[in-house]
Amino acid sequence: MTPDKLTYFTSKKVGKAIWDYQMLKEGDRVLMAVSGGKDSLCLLRIMKERIKFVPFDYEVIACYVDMGFGWVNKDTLIEHFKKESIPYIIAQPPESWNNEEGFNCFWCSWNRRKALFNLARERGFTKIVFAHHMDDIIETMLLNLFFNGEIATMTPYQEMFGGELAIIRPLAYVEEKEITRLASMLALPVVSSACPNGSTSKRTLVKGVIQELEKHNKNVKKNIFRSLKRVRLENLLDHTDS
Repeated sequence: MTPDKLTYFTSKKVGKAIWDYQMLKEGDRVLMAVSGGKDSLCLLRIMKERIKFVPFDYEVIACYVDMGFGWVNKDTLIEHFKKESIPYIIAQPPESWNNEEGFNCFWCSWNRRKALFNLARERGFTKIVFAHHMDDIIETMLLNLFFNGEIATMTPYQEMFGGELAIIRPLAYVEEKEITRLASMLALPVVSSACPNGSTSKRTLVKGVIQELEKHNKNVKKNIFRSLKRVRLENLLDHTDS
């Protein structure tokens, strides 16, 4: 399959997710979180291309939140934004990382999001785009099930602050393996994660569980994803504190 065809088919899945969840509308100002990884760079390319043919106007501005870890070459990322003719913002987290306290995943995630939320409110953005894909959604569901004792996950569309802002995830119908292949075929300047917790996180553990299950059923991921829309409330336990 050529890069153009793979981009087309991936874009179709993105378009279906946008349509199914009514993610975008006329005049939206979209702030897209770009980490430099394959997921966000692929989605940025697709979102940019879709502007040319969708039947309404919206604006996409890329945003890299510089956490100060030095894991991403900002110059390379900025050069890519300029090459793609994409407006961009380099944002700073609301709190500076204290190296003496050690690395904390919750602190990192919270500060990235807080920076995006602050920026959206200050500059009038109506949507924040995250490049979470199908694998991220089902892994989050299993993480909550296994470690938090609840059935919940990240949603493709989520309104915040009384509807003033919404988080959207247009890659909800796209599997990670498709994005990996697309990023390679498009020769995107992908930055590999240098997170010290990347190979030891609970998410990595769950990823391994899913891969093992796929040896017995190749549709495991799609079945888990579909199950989030097929909840049979009558077959669940009554809500009681335990």
